[in-house]
Amino acid sequence: MPMRRKLGPLQLAAVIFLTVSGGPYGLEPLFSYVGVNGALLLLLVTPLLWDVPTILTVLELNSMMPVTGGYYQWVKQALGVRWAFFEGWWTWLYTFCDLAIYPVLFVTYAAFFFPAAALYKIPICLCIIWASALLNIVGIVPVGKTSIVLSILVLTPFALTIGLVFARHGPLSVPAPALHDQQFSTLSLGLYTVMWNFIGWDNATTYAGEVARPVRSYFTSVCVAFLLVVSIYILATLAVHQSGIDTSTFEEGDFPRVGEILGGRWLGMLIAAGGMASTLGLYSAVLLSVSRVPKVMADDQLLPSWLCAEHRRWGTPYISIIASSIVVSILILFTFSDLVVMDIILYGAGLTLEFITLLVLRRKEPLRHRPFRIPLNNTGLLLMILLPIAVYSIALTGTLLTSEKMFYPIVLALAMLFSAGLAWRLVLWRNPRLGSDALG
Repeated sequence: MPMRRKLGPLQLAAVIFLTVSGGPYGLEPLFSYVGVNGALLLLLVTPLLWDVPTILTVLELNSMMPVTGGYYQWVKQALGVRWAFFEGWWTWLYTFCDLAIYPVLFVTYAAFFFPAAALYKIPICLCIIWASALLNIVGIVPVGKTSIVLSILVLTPFALTIGLVFARHGPLSVPAPALHDQQFSTLSLGLYTVMWNFIGWDNATTYAGEVARPVRSYFTSVCVAFLLVVSIYILATLAVHQSGIDTSTFEEGDFPRVGEILGGRWLGMLIAAGGMASTLGLYSAVLLSVSRVPKVMADDQLLPSWLCAEHRRWGTPYISIIASSIVVSILILFTFSDLVVMDIILYGAGLTLEFITLLVLRRKEPLRHRPFRIPLNNTGLLLMILLPIAVYSIALTGTLLTSEKMFYPIVLALAMLFSAGLAWRLVLWRNPRLGSDALG
C-alpha cells in the first residue's frame, strides 16, 4: 500500500491560488476590451456576483462531503448517477480547454526573452504538458510545495512594481471604475476574460480526501486565496494605469511592457519570468484537480476501469493524468481567445449543476450536519445563485449576438456540452443497470 501524505493549509492555499488565478497573467485583453476604468469596475463587481456565490456553495457542499471527487460526488448524492456523469464529463472537457491555455501563455512570455520561442510553440508546449504530468504522477505533496514557490514568483514582480511606483511618484493614481460608451460585444468579451481569471474554486475540492483536516483547511485556504487573487488583479490594473500605456492594442503577454515603462528592462524581464512561473503553476495545479475526476467516475463504472489504475509507488491516478495530457496536447492548436470562450461555456454548465445540488440537498437533507452553512434560507439561496447565472448569460448572449469571430468556438463548446448525452448512452449500452440509478 503506497504511503499517502496530505496537503496542509499553506500548500492548499497556494494550490488554490494557482488553480483559480496564478496572478494577472492572461488578464491583458481585458484592458483592450473595456479600458483601464472598465477593467477596474469589472474586477471589483464581477467577483461579488460570480465568485462569492460560487465560493459559498463550494464551502458548504465540501463541508458536507470533503471527499476525493468533490463536485462529482456532490451531484451524485443530490441528483443521481446520470447528472453526476454530466457534471464530470462537462468539467473534464472544460478543464482540458483551461489546461491548453497555459502552455500557450508560457510561450508568449518566454518570447519576451527569446523572440524565436514563438516559432517553436508546439514543442515547448508539449514539454510543459509532459513535465507537469510527471510531477503530478510523483504525488500531490510535491505539487503543493512547488505551488508555494511558484506563487511567490508570481506575486513578487507586481508587488515590486507597485512599490517602485510608490517610491518614485508617491501615492498611486487610482482610476475611476466606470464603463464609457461600451459596446455589448466588447463588454461580453471583457466579462469572459474576468470570469476566466476567477474560475476553479470547485476544482480544488476534487482531492479533498488528500487534504489534512479538510473542512477547516478549505475555509482558511479559500479565504486567503480569494484575497490574494483580488489584490493582485487590482495591483496589476493600477500598474497599467500608472504606466500610461496605450491599452487599445493590449493583448496576452503584454504585462512585461508595463514593467519596462515603469522600471526599465530588468522589471519587464522579472514580470515575464513571473508569467512563465504562473503558467507552469496553473497547469500543474489544474491537472492535479482534473486527474482525480476520471478516477472516481471509473470507480462508478461510468468510464473504463483502466482509468482507476494507481501508481504502485506514489498512489496517484497516473493513467488518468496521461490520458488528460494526451487530450491537452491536441487542444493547444486552438487560439487563446477561442479556448477562453469554450472554457467558460463548459464551466458554467457544470457550475449550474452544483448550484442545483446545493438547493436539492438543502431540501432533501435539511438536518444533515454542515460544518459550514451559508446563512440563507432556500429563497435566499435561489436569489444568490441567480447572480452568477445572470453574469454567465450576459456574457454568452453578448458574444453570440455581436461577435462573429467567436461564433464557431461557441458552437463547438455547445456541441461539447451535448456530447455528454451521447456519452451517457454509450455508458448505458456498456452497463444497462446504471439506468435504474440514473435518478438517484
